[in-house]
Amino acid sequence: MEDEVARAIQIAYEPSADSTLKQQAFQYVNELRTDPRGWQACLALVIKIPRYQQVVRHFSLEIVSNAVQAGLVESNGLRLIKDQLLQYLHNTLGQNEISGSASKPASLIDSPKETDPPVIHNKIAQTLTYLFCNLYASGWETCFDDLLSLTSTGGSRTKDNAPGVVFYLRVLNSIHDEIGDQLLSRSTPEQIRANMLKDLIRERDIEKIAASWQEILGRWGDGDDLIAELCLKAIGKWVGWIDIGLVVNRSILDLLFRQLIRAQKTGLNSQEELTRAAAIDVFTEITGKKMKSQDKIEMIAFLDLENVIAQLNMCPPLNEHRGGPLYDTDLAETVAKLVNVVVVDIVRVLDNDPSEQSYWQQAERMLQSFLPLVLRFFADEYDEVCSTVIPAISDILSFLRNTSRNEPNSPQRTVMLLPILKAIFAKMRYDETSSWSDEGDQTDEAEFQELRKRLHVLQNTIAAADEQLYIDAVTSLVESTFDKLRTQQIDWRDLDLALHEMLMFADVATKAGGLYQKNKPNSIAAEHLLQMMDKMMQCNVQTFNHPATQIQYMEICIRYNSFFEHYTQYVQGALQSFLSLVHHDLMRVRTRAWYLFHRFVRHLRGRVGAIAETIVENLKDLLSIKAEIPDEDGDDASSDDHPSADAVFTNQLYLFETIGCMCSAASVPAARQAYLAQSIMSPMFADIEHNLPLAKSSDERAILQVHHDIMALGTLARGISDWVPGISTPRVPPPVELREAFSRVSEATLVTLESLSTSYTVREASRFTFSRLIGVLGSGILPSLPRWIEGLLVQNSTNDELALFLRLLDQIVFGFKSEIFPILDTLLTPFLQRVFAGFSESTSGTDDEIQLAELKREYINFLLVLFNNDLSSVVVSEINQPNFEAVISTIEYFAKDAEDLPTAKMAFQALSKMCSTWGGPDIAIQSNGTTPQPVLPGFDRFMITRFSPLCWSLPKSATLNTKDAQARQALAEAAALQKVIFTKCGQEYVEWLRVNELREMGMNERMVEEYLEALSSLDIKAFKAFFPQFVGRESGAG
Repeated sequence: MEDEVARAIQIAYEPSADSTLKQQAFQYVNELRTDPRGWQACLALVIKIPRYQQVVRHFSLEIVSNAVQAGLVESNGLRLIKDQLLQYLHNTLGQNEISGSASKPASLIDSPKETDPPVIHNKIAQTLTYLFCNLYASGWETCFDDLLSLTSTGGSRTKDNAPGVVFYLRVLNSIHDEIGDQLLSRSTPEQIRANMLKDLIRERDIEKIAASWQEILGRWGDGDDLIAELCLKAIGKWVGWIDIGLVVNRSILDLLFRQLIRAQKTGLNSQEELTRAAAIDVFTEITGKKMKSQDKIEMIAFLDLENVIAQLNMCPPLNEHRGGPLYDTDLAETVAKLVNVVVVDIVRVLDNDPSEQSYWQQAERMLQSFLPLVLRFFADEYDEVCSTVIPAISDILSFLRNTSRNEPNSPQRTVMLLPILKAIFAKMRYDETSSWSDEGDQTDEAEFQELRKRLHVLQNTIAAADEQLYIDAVTSLVESTFDKLRTQQIDWRDLDLALHEMLMFADVATKAGGLYQKNKPNSIAAEHLLQMMDKMMQCNVQTFNHPATQIQYMEICIRYNSFFEHYTQYVQGALQSFLSLVHHDLMRVRTRAWYLFHRFVRHLRGRVGAIAETIVENLKDLLSIKAEIPDEDGDDASSDDHPSADAVFTNQLYLFETIGCMCSAASVPAARQAYLAQSIMSPMFADIEHNLPLAKSSDERAILQVHHDIMALGTLARGISDWVPGISTPRVPPPVELREAFSRVSEATLVTLESLSTSYTVREASRFTFSRLIGVLGSGILPSLPRWIEGLLVQNSTNDELALFLRLLDQIVFGFKSEIFPILDTLLTPFLQRVFAGFSESTSGTDDEIQLAELKREYINFLLVLFNNDLSSVVVSEINQPNFEAVISTIEYFAKDAEDLPTAKMAFQALSKMCSTWGGPDIAIQSNGTTPQPVLPGFDRFMITRFSPLCWSLPKSATLNTKDAQARQALAEAAALQKVIFTKCGQEYVEWLRVNELREMGMNERMVEEYLEALSSLDIKAFKAFFPQFVGRESGAG
């Protein structure tokens, strides 16, 4: 069987093997994983001499290891695997020959004296680790003695067998990873077992293990870098869960300090670098070990870590070569990690109550001593080094912020905060090697901006600790940069930093709700910011010819736009700057300027009217729309400097909205407003006319061009008026001349839509424009509403389109309820019939189901809007009466759907609204002789016989979970419906429930009386709470 398994593994992993045979081999070897006896043949393949190929042995070890881990091997089998692997290791470790000669046969490797490669040793170590987990408590108590025996040759008692020492250390590291790694997620039973094994190790063997580390480092620390690395890693890993005294003692510390000498050397090979890092990591792990605060401070002092780190910082790779090509960033990051852990622990001690704790003062002195070291690595030119100590910086600042609450003014705190803030400023600056517009550095740029965000959080913490210090520092940085700009040429990076700090200053300057309050600066920070803004405008920052600073300048103008409302002398200069930047050579700057200029004009439209015509004329050359079809393979890649055509058009729309703002400026005469708007519309009308014939013949580019033109016209309308019924402030209609001009937009869009109604792209753009024209044309759009519906809701319209249009119709009803009745009366039935057709469409996936559910809710919401705006009579008018039954039936159907509870809830709300509207006046509860007086003849019986039984449809559903929140909400609305029917029909409804409905539900006399008593006596809020409880109780009892 062994040869059969070996052959199958070889075929499975042989690239040139026949595919059918290969598949059969894979199936065979995978079955070995679950075969309780498969591990036996695989174990034989592992230990057989002469050896099989490495791939055979590695896969076989995988099978054995998985079987041990998964519990497929019984206890005798576990001991057998352990004994045979140990015997094999004793037979093979300690030989010096190199394995894997190319001249040997393909299937077997002949020599029994060859040492296995690391990949095999690692797999054996993993298998022994799983055996340890299963047998160490009982059955393999001599585990570490057996492993230590591999480290000596012959009768020697010293650790003189290098291969055996390497293997022993591999197993130690593997055992820690299995039972001691805090990052590894474990189940509760696994964690209990891991804790038990650690307790046993500490009780039985930890002292001999620690002694072995000392002996191994003493013998091999300077002679074998691999052994030294593995031993240092083992110490670093194990120290977290063993007695610290086993490591922090003079014997081992002398050996560890000796390993740090490697940091003073340059030109190390890769293995030497790994060993050096492991040596430093040991001190990091020792420092990070959990212990009492006083013990931690004493240990840091005992290890003399301040001096250790200072010497590491002064080593040639970090000091002499800093800033040069030989600077060792890996070493810097490793040392920074040690600094970070030390400082975080010191701050954690300081966060404790300082009363009667002598070590607290010692910790405070330590923090002051370590601060220069933290700042040195924080200021490192490499962001990965800087990021390593950000947690320490953050903890220091949080500590200082907390202490500032008790000590508002502390010179000692200032001494610590100011260097940190200046270091943050330095890291906020682009480094000398950066090239802002270089496309190849986009990843570096993204990483730098992410670093800036993290640094900004630190700045805010400093501001919270000492706001005045932060204000003064930022003001000094910004104003000194502006002063230099006036007199000399400065680096763009310095100006970018100053402008970036101005942007970030908003968190302090506007935290009280804006820059101004009652036309005065809102705070000291706001006052300083206004001074910086004034200085920025005076020194003409916008003329500095670098894209990074130009974008920052525009962003500042937008963020602090209220500045220009009080410093109006700068408005025209800012507008001229924007007009220049919207024509920038770099597309990245140009498209960003389009958006920011739009925002600037919207905020200050009342102050720019005097030059509105100039602005419009200056923007006309940017309005040429060019639609491009994306590549068929979807490879429409774009970058900041070369965005896709679609991205350009999306930003271009902001220009059209900006022009709309300018055209509607109050200072521009009405006739001139209309002229300016028409000067923009006319080229687009002509473009639509030119492309329409091609679009009718299904030319994709022409259709997309028409789409873009219509979208641009709609966006222009939004610039004129952004009024939305029911959402925005009361509408101030544009001048008649302007409305007449936009009536042409409506007509042109409708003509295009009627010609291309089968195109989803055109319908999408037309719906967008229609929604924007509402704000401009107001009720003037109502006469054309039937045409809009006819064009937008065609046979192939999706449910999503129907839902979106229903939402638009809600706004129209709300905004023009006094004028819409005649139009709504004629179009309601055909419109709802299209909605009903949408309900009947089959769904073929999750997206379709989501769209259908959304359509149902929008339909019900539309009916509720009609009722809430006193338009319910349109539903039962003479024209729409034939459709009444269909409306009621759909609501009834939705109310019974236990699979869509949000829709069912809305359906009950709609039914309640119908009853409230058409059910007539409420009947006094105590008046038995009062009869219902419904608005619609016979509606009282309709409510009782049609609506009331629906309230029990959900409780009858087998899938309803009355404990579910959505179910309870739906049942509460069903209860509200019953309560409304009771208020309209009184005792007649009670008798109907007693004689018919409740009996049909299978209720006994007690339940019937309890229910009717609750219905009669409880108010609607209480009954809405009662009904779900009653249903849940009785269904549970049933």
